[in-house]
Amino acid sequence: MEKQKIYLADTEDKTLVDYFRKSDKYSLVGISNDGNEVLKDVLLLKPEFLIMEVMLSGMDGFMVMEEIKKEMKEAAPKIIFISNLSHSGFVSKAIKEGASYFMVKPVLPENLEQRLKDLSKAKASAQGEGKQLDEKISNIFISIGIPAHIKGYQFLREAVKLAVEEPEIIGSITKRLYPTIAERFDTSSSKVERGMRHAIEVAWNRGKIENINSLFGLKIYNSNEKPTNGELIALIADKMIMEG
Repeated sequence: MEKQKIYLADTEDKTLVDYFRKSDKYSLVGISNDGNEVLKDVLLLKPEFLIMEVMLSGMDGFMVMEEIKKEMKEAAPKIIFISNLSHSGFVSKAIKEGASYFMVKPVLPENLEQRLKDLSKAKASAQGEGKQLDEKISNIFISIGIPAHIKGYQFLREAVKLAVEEPEIIGSITKRLYPTIAERFDTSSSKVERGMRHAIEVAWNRGKIENINSLFGLKIYNSNEKPTNGELIALIADKMIMEG
């Protein structure tokens, strides 16, 4: 089994260094207490986990985390803060801004390893659920006549996933949903909107309206009525949520 990579942004705790250097499950790929160096190394080495002190030289841990998440997006490592700064403000700030855990020093290596195991299990479970959701959405798109090769297919699939995770985003389709998808695909909100509209038009031109009505168990549309982007996304997302 391939070892998971850890980066330790803290040179003070020799106990953690020694423990993970001897580990048969984890590979310690780097150590530094300089925030700028940590950022550069993490972008290059792409570890699964970043164990980080809040107080670093050059750039503090919060700034490092912000830059990593901005640069790496979904590929960013899971971040665990370890620090003497146990004030609730630091803890809540860390979790709010995307850290997975905040542990107060001194940290026992065994406890830290358990947190890493917990995060690995959660990630595997989320990946399995994500794959199932992708398959369900793809099957729906095929049945209603949206071809996989057009860009709007990808935009709509991402939109449905976002709406399943955060149903209220449908209420902010132009302010939040389109811009979020545009950022993920490195395009513009207007192109996302047009791509989705084109995908729906293709489906309607293929005459798969009855498949849509049978899919939702209602006669919702006829050949002269096309759903808006938001309506179709909301319908499919609601179906996914109802089916668990």
